[in-house]
Amino acid sequence: MRVISGYLKGRNIDGYDTIGTRPTMNRVKESMFASIQEYINDSLVLDLFSGSGSLGIEAISMGAKKCYFVDNGREILNILRKNINNLNIEEKSTIINRDYREALLYFKNNNIKFNIVLVDAPYKMEVMEEVIELVTKYDLLLDKGILLLEYSFDKLKDKYNNLELIKSKKYSDKYVNIYRKIID
Repeated sequence: MRVISGYLKGRNIDGYDTIGTRPTMNRVKESMFASIQEYINDSLVLDLFSGSGSLGIEAISMGAKKCYFVDNGREILNILRKNINNLNIEEKSTIINRDYREALLYFKNNNIKFNIVLVDAPYKMEVMEEVIELVTKYDLLLDKGILLLEYSFDKLKDKYNNLELIKSKKYSDKYVNIYRKIID
């Protein structure tokens, strides 16, 4: 895998090959980030189910101020740490070794809110509705914040509480939905 844009463009990212995981294809990643590029500069990003960190690293490369990477697999966290160190982005990265539910509660309890939340759960996990519910319940997005979901199975609605669908696209067996927090 490679970083596809920004100041780290062309740099390698180590991946992780195990049953139940798959990296985001470059063309999907490129389209996803083209859709949200106006929100990235100087943003605070959450890469939930980060795996090797491909999505969060891409956001940093495109100008995000900081990314919180959340995963709870020991092997994948070692690869993530290696990627962050190899790219020399330690000062812009925080790794949270927790289950996604615990991590989202941690952010709520510590009043950490995000401009962008990136969610790419392992494809066998049908958790998108729950993630959306927790992100809205815990109020983890800043005003006009973006929630980007890459998923295969869940059928998602156009509106959830204060989140409104602004873009949806299908890529073979995957979907990408982008929601924006509505300001009251």
